[in-house]
Amino acid sequence: MARLRFPGGPRGNEAVTELETAAKALGLKLQSIEVRSLNDFESAFARVKRERAQALIMNPNPLITNQQRQVLDFAAKNRLPAMYPYSEFVEAGGLMSYAPNQKVSWRRAADFVDKILKGTKPADIPVEQPMKFEFVINLKSAKQIGLTIPQWTLMKADRVIK
Repeated sequence: MARLRFPGGPRGNEAVTELETAAKALGLKLQSIEVRSLNDFESAFARVKRERAQALIMNPNPLITNQQRQVLDFAAKNRLPAMYPYSEFVEAGGLMSYAPNQKVSWRRAADFVDKILKGTKPADIPVEQPMKFEFVINLKSAKQIGLTIPQWTLMKADRVIK
């Protein structure tokens, strides 16, 4: 399994450690491939192919979001199951995501901006972390790469795109 890693992503090394622990427990080899700029995508994709990765995991980062189509096309072309950092990737044709709902997060951010503009000091606003995560699966994408999603997995999904 390959993980496209982007420096400075949320939770940084903690997320990597958690992924490595989970991969080891499942008997999987995790290949972490760093992408620092637009120029790194081609070599990262070549390495994924060369090392015969069987799946992809992307961490949240503006760089991957800006290159969404390139990443989605690579995974589809190479028939790689992929886990994306946002449901928007799944809506655009990616296989699956498990992440906070971005629309809810942006609404909360707007609430913070409103409070600040009304005079609340930023230091007086409590830090919030997402409390609800969504599991989204795209069945059309699964079919394209020849993957059958077990019924019990579909039942756990918050949303299934057909």
